[in-house]
Amino acid sequence: MNKTAILLLLLTIGIISCKNSEKELDKLEIAEKYFDAFAKSNSSEMKDFLADSLITTVPKYEYEVKFSRNEYVENWLKWDSVFEPTYKVLEMNLENGTVKAKVSKTDKRILFFMHKPFLSNYIIRFQNNKIVSIEEEYLNFDEATWGENRSELLNWTKENHPEMDLDHFINVQTESGGKKLLKAIELYKNKK
Repeated sequence: MNKTAILLLLLTIGIISCKNSEKELDKLEIAEKYFDAFAKSNSSEMKDFLADSLITTVPKYEYEVKFSRNEYVENWLKWDSVFEPTYKVLEMNLENGTVKAKVSKTDKRILFFMHKPFLSNYIIRFQNNKIVSIEEEYLNFDEATWGENRSELLNWTKENHPEMDLDHFINVQTESGGKKLLKAIELYKNKK
């Protein structure tokens, strides 16, 4: 082989390697922007990062929901935004095309039910540089505290504001469900 052919071969390999690492970097960027869009409750930005459909899972609780892109934004993102969340990415790395992130989340709902930020590990999978699945592992979920505060809120609301019918919407993850839950939390906190 002559020197020119070897040089062209090395140059081609270098260009291909750069393009592959750019795609990998894009996935980290997409994941970072995904959490940023959640923190800003930015639905138009969020749509840019999601595939036409995606699956969210919490394996420990056998929770799995398949959303269309619009359902995810219209229900999940808007529900989440009601509680004024703050997301802080503590760690993020790319392994075999999958982003793994450790994230701290605080919002009015979490602080009411658990009294401290919620830590989770996320595994974000992609197809054609769009998010297709999000798996969450809770790291510090305090079921006892959450359960006690949830029961106390439900009982207090039943007794003092039965018209709110909190039992039927406490788990409704839509914007209107979030607003009803937040109103119940605020009424409870201001009861004194």
